[in-house]
Amino acid sequence: MAEAASDKTVTSVYNDVKEYYGKTLKQKSDLKSNACVPSAKPVPAYVRKVIAEIHPDVVAKYYGCGLVLPECLEGCRVLDLGCGSGRDCYMLSQLVGENGHVTGIDMTEAQLEVAREYIDYHMQRFGYKNPNVNFVQGYIEALVEAGLEDKSYDIIISNCVVNLSPDKSSVLREAYRVLKDGGELYFSDVYSDARIPEHLKANKTLWGECLSGALWWEDLIRLAEEVGFCKPRLVSASIITVGNTELENILGDYKFVSATYRLFKLQKGSEKKPCLVMYNGDITGIEESFEFDAQYAFKVDKVMEVDGDVANILRNSRFSEEFTVQPQGVNAAASGGCWAKPKAVSLNPFELVQQLGSASVSPSTGGCCAGQESCCN
Repeated sequence: MAEAASDKTVTSVYNDVKEYYGKTLKQKSDLKSNACVPSAKPVPAYVRKVIAEIHPDVVAKYYGCGLVLPECLEGCRVLDLGCGSGRDCYMLSQLVGENGHVTGIDMTEAQLEVAREYIDYHMQRFGYKNPNVNFVQGYIEALVEAGLEDKSYDIIISNCVVNLSPDKSSVLREAYRVLKDGGELYFSDVYSDARIPEHLKANKTLWGECLSGALWWEDLIRLAEEVGFCKPRLVSASIITVGNTELENILGDYKFVSATYRLFKLQKGSEKKPCLVMYNGDITGIEESFEFDAQYAFKVDKVMEVDGDVANILRNSRFSEEFTVQPQGVNAAASGGCWAKPKAVSLNPFELVQQLGSASVSPSTGGCCAGQESCCN
């Protein structure tokens, strides 16, 4: 099992990361590897629109490795762990609306100075009378010390930041604490195909580049469930090519992937039975279809079979009003006796990348009674 970091190691890592992101890196082009380069997955049109509203100085200091944009955000309270210059916070500010709120927390004052400098600029650009964004200096392993209260957020996001933490289990425990029941941690990060040895973790450049601090993906699954989250849902994954010969030689055979997972905090003992569900199509920006994760893609007004874990999430989270849910076998005739079945996918992000590159992987929302469908006589 992964060991907890000592106080000395924690302090040392904090100082190294502050130095790297506060002084060494001035803009995205200063990065020495491809680890913090956003994935090639197409960005939805409505997302491109909100990103276009963000000040260029904020975007220039964006070092994320994925797109952390959970759905159904209107009116939500959102927390961004490791918000940096605030790009994702300002993106979410537009999507939660003036009645929602976004808090960004980061330990690097130089990054927060950029984020805070443009609060008024963005509020005026968004047409808001009062700011719906604030930025807090603090550590993502110690949210209580930053004044963040229990069960105070609907959603937590993080974009290529957890790998920089010397104490990942504390990050997950604190996230769980401040989430409301039914809340979600939706985050993109870098993962390795095996545990990284200590001599590589000690390399400041590799750590700052989001590589040697990466969790082995299996440790994420274990830690998440130990903390109390439901079984993690893998949303997307893409292989990271380091793109730096010197760093590649130091790393040897270790491989890395950028992956997005969603972790839900649900009450213990919630019923977990397979169900038939139908997406109502009322979530802004994804009215026609909703890609919940790599396994489930829901089309509006189309019935789909879901496993007990997903049924539990849809019933007891902010998505409860977005779906019609009925136990499997009840009123099956109402669906015409035919419904979509999910793809079989792995929680292993490296395997998912291989699956997505295979022609044998079929979409989960094909025509009625196609290869991934089930018909009842």
